Amino acid sequence: MSDESSPAQLKDWFDEARYRSIARELTQLAPKFDAKTFLKLVLDGLEERTLMQRLHQCAVATDEALPGSFQQKVRVLQKLVPKLGHEFVTIFLGDFVATFGQEDFEFSMEALRFFTVFGSSEFAVRPFIVADQVRALKTLLQWTQDADEKVRRLASEGSRPRLPWGMRLSSLVRDPSPTWGILEALKNDTSLFVRRSVANHLNDITKDHPEFVLERLESWDLGHAHLNWIAKQACRTLIKRGHPRALKLFGFGKKAEVIATLEASPPRLALGERLTLFTTISSTSSRAQRLAIDYVVHYVKARGVSAEKVFKWTEVDLAAKATLDLTKSQVIRDFTTRKHHPGCHRVELQVNGQRVAESVFVLK
Repeated sequence: MSDESSPAQLKDWFDEARYRSIARELTQLAPKFDAKTFLKLVLDGLEERTLMQRLHQCAVATDEALPGSFQQKVRVLQKLVPKLGHEFVTIFLGDFVATFGQEDFEFSMEALRFFTVFGSSEFAVRPFIVADQVRALKTLLQWTQDADEKVRRLASEGSRPRLPWGMRLSSLVRDPSPTWGILEALKNDTSLFVRRSVANHLNDITKDHPEFVLERLESWDLGHAHLNWIAKQACRTLIKRGHPRALKLFGFGKKAEVIATLEASPPRLALGERLTLFTTISSTSSRAQRLAIDYVVHYVKARGVSAEKVFKWTEVDLAAKATLDLTKSQVIRDFTTRKHHPGCHRVELQVNGQRVAESVFVLK
C-alpha cells in the first residue's frame, strides 16, 4: 500500500522533535555519534518526504552518523530501541538492518527478531526473503516456536505475499506453498494477535490462489472456534465476491430464497455526511436459511466510470417465511485509499453472493 498520501498526523511521527530526541539518545549511547550530520540528513527536505521516506531517511542518517562496523552499530541500536517509546518509530531500526545488513544474514535476522518485540520487523524481513527465500523461511519456521507472540506473528506477517505498505513477495504470490508450514504451525496459536496474522496471510493468498486455500481449509476442523474464526477471516474477500466454494464452506452455499428491498437515505448528501441503508428481507422458503448479507457501493470515479466495493453487513439464520429488517450506516468521507467524486452512486444488497435489491444516492 503506497504511503504517498499519508495523513499528516502519521507522517509527523517522524518530525523535527522526534529526530532531535533520537539524536540526543544516540549521543548518550555512543559519544562519537555525529548528531550534526544526522540532523542535517533528516531535516533537509523533511517536508517533502512521506511517512515511509522519513522512516528510511532516519536509517540512512543513522548509518552515516554512527561510527563502527554494521554489527557494532546494531548493538548500539539495540540499546536505543527501548528508549524510543513508539512502536512505529522503532520500525526504522529494522529498516536499518534491511538496508545495511544483507551481507550478514544470520546476525541480521537475529537483530530483526530482537527489534520486532518493540514494534515490528514485518517490512524489514522481506528483502531477506527475496534474497534467499529458502534460508529465510527456514528461520521464520523456527520463530513459530518462539516464546514471544510478536516473534511468532513476524513469521506469518513478514512472509505475507501482499503485505500492505510492504515489498510484494512476487515468488510467494506465484507459489504460496513455501509458507504453508508456517501457517500450519501457527493456526492454533494461543495469541489472537498471531491468529489474525495467519488469517490475513491466507486472505492474501486467496486473491491469487483461492482453490489452494479452500482445499486446505476444508481439511480443518472448523468446529474448533480458533480455526473457524481464522478460516472465515481468510475467506472474507472470497465471500464478498460470492465465491461458491467459500460460501459453501460456511453454510452459505445455497441460493437465497428471499425477496428484498433496499433504501438509501438521504437520497442526496454531501461529503462528510452519513448515509443510512434500510433493508427488508423476506424469506420465500419453507425451511430456515443461513444468509451472508453484504452491501455493494458503486463509487463514481474521476472520469465518470464507477468501481464497486463490497462491505460486510451481517450473517443471520432466517427462519422459514420470516422477515428481517436491518439498518446500516457509514459516513461518506475521503480516505488515503479512496477519494469520492460527485454523482449518482448505485448501492446493491448482496445475499449469499447474489445481488437481490438496489438503490441510489447522489453525492453533491
